[in-house]
Amino acid sequence: MSIGDIVWEIIKYASVALCAFLAVLPIVSCVITSLKTEVEYQSTNVMTLPENFFNFNNYVQAFAQANMGLAFINSGIILLFVLAGSTMIGSQLAYVLNRFSFPGNALIRNLFTFAALLPGIAMQVSVYEIMVNLGLVNTLYGYIIMMMGTDVMSIYIYIQFFENLPVSLDESAFLDGANYFQIYAKILLPLLKPAIVTNLILKGVGVYNEYYCANLYLQDKRKLCTVATSLYTFTGPMGNQYHLICAGVIMSLLPALIIFLLCQKQIYNGVAAGAVKG
Repeated sequence: MSIGDIVWEIIKYASVALCAFLAVLPIVSCVITSLKTEVEYQSTNVMTLPENFFNFNNYVQAFAQANMGLAFINSGIILLFVLAGSTMIGSQLAYVLNRFSFPGNALIRNLFTFAALLPGIAMQVSVYEIMVNLGLVNTLYGYIIMMMGTDVMSIYIYIQFFENLPVSLDESAFLDGANYFQIYAKILLPLLKPAIVTNLILKGVGVYNEYYCANLYLQDKRKLCTVATSLYTFTGPMGNQYHLICAGVIMSLLPALIIFLLCQKQIYNGVAAGAVKG
């Protein structure tokens, strides 16, 4: 191995180590801050180690004051229904757009592309008016219905996977007496597992961390708080209680971490399969 190769290997490993350090640093800083008392936080910098590594008072206080127990329940209910509904709506819409030729098919696809170019914040006035007129503001089911809307990215992911599935599967099932819904539900949907896993990750992370719409449409923060909105309990005009915010952030990360550790094999298999085109 030449000197140039050795230098290049050192650069590669050093860059990987630097990227890993930059990715882990905010989490380490958050953990350190969550273990400090208010006096410690105000008198030390963010990377100064706490005097007591078993100081979990911030976690207890954050969990109680931010009503995080109810926030986890509400976020869990929202995630369950939104992910199930968006998967069914998105996959069925992609099935129709890919498998059926009808006037306006190309127009619908172009409209989805056009919608992706519009900033979401610009459409919030009209969306809010619709939510108000339908009586869906300040209700959990109204927020779920709004978030269940399938985004353009998931539709195109499903369409891409449908394009990799041969039409002969549909034709043979149709000749055996299956209707279109049976073909979709029993034959094509199980084959969409990689696409479903990919979209569940993207949609799930977005819904779990979503703050703007949750704060706007779930106005009763005592009963309709989510994990994202509950963390803002410790912010105000008089200052922010960052030691409690960090404790809440760490607690909000735990469910996602547990799910990842339990389902990492399925997640990796689904994403890896999604990267391979037939």
